[in-house]
Amino acid sequence: MKVVTLNSHRSVNRGSFEIVQITDCHLGGAPGDCLLGLNTDESLRDVLEQARAHTKPNLLLATGDISGDGSFASYQRFLSITKQYFPDVPLAWLPGNHDELDNMVLASRDVAGNTPIERVFRTSNWNLLFLDSTVPEEDGGEINPSELKRLESELSQHPDVPTLIFLHHQPVAVGSAWVDSYIVKNHREFFRVIDKFDNVKGISWGHVHQEFYVERKGVPLMASPSTCVQFAPNVDYFKIDNRMPGYRNYRLNSNGTFATDTCRVQDKSYNIDYSSTGY
Repeated sequence: MKVVTLNSHRSVNRGSFEIVQITDCHLGGAPGDCLLGLNTDESLRDVLEQARAHTKPNLLLATGDISGDGSFASYQRFLSITKQYFPDVPLAWLPGNHDELDNMVLASRDVAGNTPIERVFRTSNWNLLFLDSTVPEEDGGEINPSELKRLESELSQHPDVPTLIFLHHQPVAVGSAWVDSYIVKNHREFFRVIDKFDNVKGISWGHVHQEFYVERKGVPLMASPSTCVQFAPNVDYFKIDNRMPGYRNYRLNSNGTFATDTCRVQDKSYNIDYSSTGY
């Protein structure tokens, strides 16, 4: 899986800035494909409808496992669906362990004037950095030395600009042994970079299919719910939770503070195989 960079950054000048983070959509190659009985197209649409009803985001961000099979068609459909709900909102994305980056790139080339942002997004007051934590042919995460160098370079070049960092895999354990076996392998090296800078205001990821929040040295560490099936928290074996699909919302303030919460689909039921022991 080779890395191809389309856009290094985009910028926007605003006061407060809102982000909707979606993650782990697991779209299949064909419309209506299911994960553990759940139609992942349907649940993505439900999450986007929920977000559209409650927020007016300045950026839509997808933090990996957009596809469940890495197919070109799944990325085409993802881009089409998100554009239907947020036609005028910029889209940023980064890959997860189920994604195929070459097909992400190919699909994005078909989107005239709406090429997804891949590496950096700058507002007048904030920097948003998107890291690739994927390892070819592996489910676990690791941040390539070149990515760590890019991270350190960005933080050092803009030491006074508050920054949020997004990746796919969790850099800290979330409390479930089975999913924590896929933690970023070189998380210590990652945090050695982070600890050099005071401008990192938060770190967020997907992958774990659950809401998560802790603070480390005063920096919030967060995970977002999946737009499809949820993993039960604090369980050491694979177990599906009965919580609904959702997203995480951020409001970035011009003074360098931010607020975040999660929102889930309401008043809906899905045909999910809760007895499953894996996928």
